Amino acid sequence: MIKPNRARILLLVIVLLWFATVLHLASWTDTPPKTAQAIQEEIVQLSAQYVKALAAEQRDIVDGPYSGRLTSYDLKKTLAVLLEHIMGRLDKMENKFDSLLNGTSYNLDSSVKLSTLEKVEENPMGAKELLQGEAEKCSLPDDHKYTYPHCLGKVDWMKGHWKSDKCYSNLGVDGSVCSFIIYLSEVENWCPKFPWRLNVSESQHLQNRNEAIIPENAAGLMNLLTDSNSRKPYAWIRHRIQQIWPKWKQSAIDLNSKSSLKGRKQKNILIHIGALTKQSGFKFAETADKGGPLGELLQWSDIITSLYLLGHKLTITSEVEELRKILSKFPDAKIQCQVRSSLPVDVIFTDIVGLKQFKQYVGHGYGKFSCLLRVIDSFGTEPSFNHDQYAKAHKMMTTWGRQNLIPQQFFNMFPHTPDNSFIGFVVETPDNISSLNRVVRKEDQALVYGKHLSMWKGKKQYLDIIHEFFEIHSTFYAGGVKSEDKQEVPSYVINHGILSPGEIQKLLRESKIFVGLGFPYEGPAPLEAIAAGCVFLNPKFSPPHTSQNTKFFKGKPTLREVTSQHPYAEVYIHEPYVYTVDINNLEELRTALRKIKQQSQVEPYLPYEYSEEGMLQRVNIFLEKQDFCRVPVESFVPDQAVQTIIADTGKSCKDVCHNRGLICEPSHFTKVNNKDKLKQMNVECTKSQHSGDIFYPSLHEDSGTCTFQTDPMLFSCVGSQEGQRRICPCRNYIKGQIAVCEQCL
Repeated sequence: MIKPNRARILLLVIVLLWFATVLHLASWTDTPPKTAQAIQEEIVQLSAQYVKALAAEQRDIVDGPYSGRLTSYDLKKTLAVLLEHIMGRLDKMENKFDSLLNGTSYNLDSSVKLSTLEKVEENPMGAKELLQGEAEKCSLPDDHKYTYPHCLGKVDWMKGHWKSDKCYSNLGVDGSVCSFIIYLSEVENWCPKFPWRLNVSESQHLQNRNEAIIPENAAGLMNLLTDSNSRKPYAWIRHRIQQIWPKWKQSAIDLNSKSSLKGRKQKNILIHIGALTKQSGFKFAETADKGGPLGELLQWSDIITSLYLLGHKLTITSEVEELRKILSKFPDAKIQCQVRSSLPVDVIFTDIVGLKQFKQYVGHGYGKFSCLLRVIDSFGTEPSFNHDQYAKAHKMMTTWGRQNLIPQQFFNMFPHTPDNSFIGFVVETPDNISSLNRVVRKEDQALVYGKHLSMWKGKKQYLDIIHEFFEIHSTFYAGGVKSEDKQEVPSYVINHGILSPGEIQKLLRESKIFVGLGFPYEGPAPLEAIAAGCVFLNPKFSPPHTSQNTKFFKGKPTLREVTSQHPYAEVYIHEPYVYTVDINNLEELRTALRKIKQQSQVEPYLPYEYSEEGMLQRVNIFLEKQDFCRVPVESFVPDQAVQTIIADTGKSCKDVCHNRGLICEPSHFTKVNNKDKLKQMNVECTKSQHSGDIFYPSLHEDSGTCTFQTDPMLFSCVGSQEGQRRICPCRNYIKGQIAVCEQCL
């Protein structure tokens, strides 16, 4: 780097060189003179070094126009004018010497191209024009209109609103289209950066952070989970963490030894559990010990523990007023300008309820937070429901949809749709409780999965057949239930009432079969039973349950067809651990029960992804490699992990990938959304067009027309249409760890 005092020396050299040149030409000797072109190049080269020296003195200032302050760019413009003046004078002098020295002619280009000082456009303006306030022509290349589909719309918005908040002018917006695009490309990432602006450095806010280190104990986490009111929202969560903390800690140590967790920077993570707020009305915490649903509490417990064990700094809230206080300390939380570098948070975990509460508080400032969000979403959100305009146009509006996030920002309890991210939870295994080792399994004992009497309604015939083979036990909540409602439960059922986690584990270890009643859908209990050595009897649905025919799914932002009570167990585990049976087909049911009765004792089984170590591995990869603030979003899945497959007509990418033993990878749709990719596969398009819908990119079966996606938010693994053959990016995955490809570790 050239030091500032050397800049003065270089300037002096330029002047001396100019005078020396004049004297040299005036006192002509036998030594051949340098050509004018060579002299010009020397001057330009030294001038460029001088400019770099000046720029070095202001290296922390953004270089280029529209930065809102004096920069080295302005010095370059001034120097450009000086050089034009010098070169003009040289041109005149050379013409005079030319007439004196035997009529020698030099074809000297009298203009110095500004591109020698700063790369701007193909047809840059002269230095005087820049100095007089002329602006570069900031046109957007055509090939960016699909990668940045919202850019022009954002520019139009800026034209009418850039004066609505002074933050825009503070960031260099001056009303020109150039300033709009520069702001939208470098601050909000809605537009592509100009080539001559690529030297603008990315935020380095994580560089000075402490290293993320595995904590020694759970004391710090327990301090974060202090109940602030009588509802005790964290009581169940604290109990679960303390119950299995030793295994959590050992799993973190084991993972670190396999794939080092060293060298990671500590992130500031805000966690807001909207489902536990009083305003949500769900009362998950209040009913946890009365047979209430535990899935949400369990998942939040495991997410919080994972983030803490991975060494990150957490702020946790489950109260709206507390959220307001936290956000009030954030600088410029409500201003419209989407500057994230000043925010004291790197990632935000919340749920759909919390997301709505979050939006309500930050108002116009929401945009700067949106790419930081990770939304815990039990049942999944498909792109067609997430996309606001698409959902309105196709009458797919729901209470939970239209969030306009990147679909992979939704984190699911199970791998419902590849369009979302699968974060999961941890299944508590019997070896966490030493006393269970002495439990003896009873070959004729069945335990029914149903904590509420409403789940038993209409199931007597089903239970009667099971009773032919097994003694039936249950753990339903009978408090406050009318006597006539209890008639739904056959008299031969032995009810134990609501039990503690340890007592539940003991009962599972005693039982051979865990009986599903068809509801609740996709809970953690069947996996806990399988991990305890039980066989799960999984009711099959025919026809599948959907938002079109089942009340529970109405309003959910998905068109998923649920084929059984527990699709994950049906698809990824199978026999001998899971028997998926049509419980209305009595012969099929009896056949399955005989097989279960006759088969030898099955060993406890737990997929790696539902272990403590598996969840830590997955969460760490998401934290370190997912970046939704970069537009276009870059995939961390390497190309060698992905195959491009053209589906049969009417089939979704989810189905075609699954049938090949792969999984659809939505982050790679951008790489197959072009003709070049099809040519590599020897597929020729008779015609190419662009459109926005959930089944593009695709190839029309009859016409051979290729239709490519115009809106990245509509890339969908689950979209399909008759006559269209989807172009699908399918990736491999580690057995037992669906979210992670074989090359992703």
